[in-house]
Amino acid sequence: MKFHALISEFCVAKPLKNKWRNQSRRINCSKYLCFLLMFSIVLLIFLRHLFFFSIDARPSSHHHSKKKIHSLVGESSSQDSCLGRYIYIHDLPIRFNQDLLTNCQVLTRSIDKTSMCEYVQNSGFGPRILSSEASGLWNSNWFWTNQFMLEVIFHDRMKKYKCLTNDSLVASAIFVPYYAGLDLRRYLWGFNTSMRDSSGFDLINWLKQKPQWKTMWGKDHFLVSSRIARDFRRKSDRKSDWGSNFRFLPESKNLSMLTIESGPWENDIAVPYPTSFHPSSDYQVLQWQNPMRTQNRPYLFSFAGASRTRQKNSTRKEIIRHCQSSNKLCKLLDCNSVGHECDDPLKLMNLFRSSIFCLQPPGDSLTRRSTFDSILAGCIPVFFHPGSAYTQYLWYLPKNYSNYSVFISATDLKLRKVRIEEKLVTVSKDEVASMREEVIRLIPRIIYGDRRSGVESVEDDAFDLAIKGVLKRLDRCRGSDL
Repeated sequence: MKFHALISEFCVAKPLKNKWRNQSRRINCSKYLCFLLMFSIVLLIFLRHLFFFSIDARPSSHHHSKKKIHSLVGESSSQDSCLGRYIYIHDLPIRFNQDLLTNCQVLTRSIDKTSMCEYVQNSGFGPRILSSEASGLWNSNWFWTNQFMLEVIFHDRMKKYKCLTNDSLVASAIFVPYYAGLDLRRYLWGFNTSMRDSSGFDLINWLKQKPQWKTMWGKDHFLVSSRIARDFRRKSDRKSDWGSNFRFLPESKNLSMLTIESGPWENDIAVPYPTSFHPSSDYQVLQWQNPMRTQNRPYLFSFAGASRTRQKNSTRKEIIRHCQSSNKLCKLLDCNSVGHECDDPLKLMNLFRSSIFCLQPPGDSLTRRSTFDSILAGCIPVFFHPGSAYTQYLWYLPKNYSNYSVFISATDLKLRKVRIEEKLVTVSKDEVASMREEVIRLIPRIIYGDRRSGVESVEDDAFDLAIKGVLKRLDRCRGSDL
């Protein structure tokens, strides 16, 4: 019987039987008593529904709560340009980032020509390059940038990201400002595996205690590494094995890691190496791009690098042999030679600016910073392994690699089935012009602009594309969980 029917029966003086006294009587309810009874029953019904609603509405994953919040925010402010783009930054203990910069001397190896402390300045860009050349090309936008400062550069840009939020519930992604590469650098040589693994283990334990982690178990978290992904996937605990086991920790596998070189692992995404060019406006980018279109390039191809004597059948060894026998078609900058200037950004850029093609073979790993230096110089890259670019920088480079590069099989080169100069000479002038234009158009996409002035003028640079890629990727991840 429904509640309202029971109340009606009780209050309209219908007879109720008493089984002990075997008599009936009519009960007249006062209006006051009926009101109290009715109110109590309604309150119980309300509380019952509220209890079960709160259980049903509790989000099983973080994207459900975000969907509700975003819906509410959308109703109140349809003009919010940050909807779907909000990012929350974890406030990590400084031992995971700032302490590494404060104590930068521990990052410097005995064989390093320059202290790592030099590269920390200017928010990770390094010392500003001062040139006496009258061309004006080397203006205030050029720095002595070390590739291992990418984590610092990215963190500084994140601090200036216009869609930051202090409320993690409205955030579409959560940034973890852990300087993974710099932290590992301290312990790569001469330390046991426990030392190399300790910080990564401590970071994961710190993250696991945070409510932001428990909503999606870290799947909406991302970090940046200035080292290749393989450096964080040591497979054993032998001291002789390279790297740390950070990315093999079960919880770490949920994190997305932006890295200068990815691998076959699902949550590692390749982003460009930092170059030495950090413009603060689109105009400064154009100032650099235009001369690259008309630059005189006397050399057919060039190579800057060192042979890998410890590697059997080294591709580089063959490249150097081809270059030396090319009858002045190739310009070689041998980084094994005494007094070489391979670390000088101006020398490298002058080499690449004077070349039509720039050879980019694998070295210690598949990828090279030199690839992005050559693109910056308007020099068409020549690759010898698909993993050097084509399977790496999917957010940055065209899918049709023949539009901006030349591919030569390393196997054919070692078997002497192909000669580099013969292959490159067959590329027509029109094809060269088309590829060079495509390369020059890529320049804004592979540089990390300077936003320290607070002016957002360089649109869709390497940082912007990384953030867009992360947000799009996490949006797909949430959609697949629905």
